[in-house]
Amino acid sequence: MGILEVKGINKRFGGLQALGDVNLSIAENTVHAIIGPNGAGKSTLLNVLVGKLIPDSGSVLFEGTSVLGRKPHEINQMGISRVFQTPEIFADLSVMENVMIPCFAKRDGAYAFNAIGGVTKHTDIREQAEAILDDVNMLDKREMIASSMSRGDKRRLEMAMCLVQEPRLLLLDEPTAGMARADTNNTIDLLKEIKEKRDITMAIIEHDMHVVFSMAERITVLAQGTPLVEDTPDNIKGHPKVREAYLGEAQV
Repeated sequence: MGILEVKGINKRFGGLQALGDVNLSIAENTVHAIIGPNGAGKSTLLNVLVGKLIPDSGSVLFEGTSVLGRKPHEINQMGISRVFQTPEIFADLSVMENVMIPCFAKRDGAYAFNAIGGVTKHTDIREQAEAILDDVNMLDKREMIASSMSRGDKRRLEMAMCLVQEPRLLLLDEPTAGMARADTNNTIDLLKEIKEKRDITMAIIEHDMHVVFSMAERITVLAQGTPLVEDTPDNIKGHPKVREAYLGEAQV
């Protein structure tokens, strides 16, 4: 059994079948990509996994425990973190303060916004944040205001904010969206470094096939809300059903 087991998930929005009998198993300590054309149901599935949507039927088990019916912060506390398409950071705070906030959350169970004014007094939290920033090569930028950074660095900061919570499953929703190729390649390198250093499983939703084939060990292809194919990257590349889903006609 995988670290994440999705069984028979269905979700409708009015007359639209967004997800139809989705089954998915993500093995522990792997990188699993979920791809498909626009409207295939990728974001809907991700929102089910993190508690933003409740499916009409089916189950989602993380390490054998159901995540359905739990609020997003409860799922986060279980060990699942999410990286959004647009980096979710505190734009007016420094890089260090951004990473310290989830440190407080992990320790106290709530975001300690009122503690930020006295952030330098919390030596243990600061040391933990510095260690994470060093891991993602941002220690030299710890005093920068987050809004002043490039999109690539904002993404790197968001990764640090996730990693400080020590997730066992990291869900990445188009982590390279809107990036120049250099920033995309840097993000790929960062994710590979994180994977090597930490016992962490990654599930990636991504349109950029350069990212997918650079990282994924398994790929699930969705089409019209239903899993079409699941296989290794080498087998996915030339699969006729995948070509049909993307190109509109089977290629042989």
